[in-house]
Amino acid sequence: MTPEIALDLFRQAQFLIVMMVVVIIGPGLLVGLLVAVFQAATQINEQTLSFLPRLLTTLLTIVFAGPWLLQQIMDLATSIITNIPVNIG
Repeated sequence: MTPEIALDLFRQAQFLIVMMVVVIIGPGLLVGLLVAVFQAATQINEQTLSFLPRLLTTLLTIVFAGPWLLQQIMDLATSIITNIPVNIG
């Protein structure tokens, strides 16, 4: 295995990780921003008002995007395993 192949595998895995983090955390960040704006406008400083919507949004995102994310992981793993003879030789 050449260093170029190892770096390419690392790049693919790192891109997949970043994509998964953005898909899972992104909606929670947007909801957190909306809740923060609402709290600033109404001067309500309740911690659970900030935490619960973000938690529910993140859980719903995992439920709905989970199959797609799992398929992406499976595609990467299949590609790595299938290309073992090519990468070694």
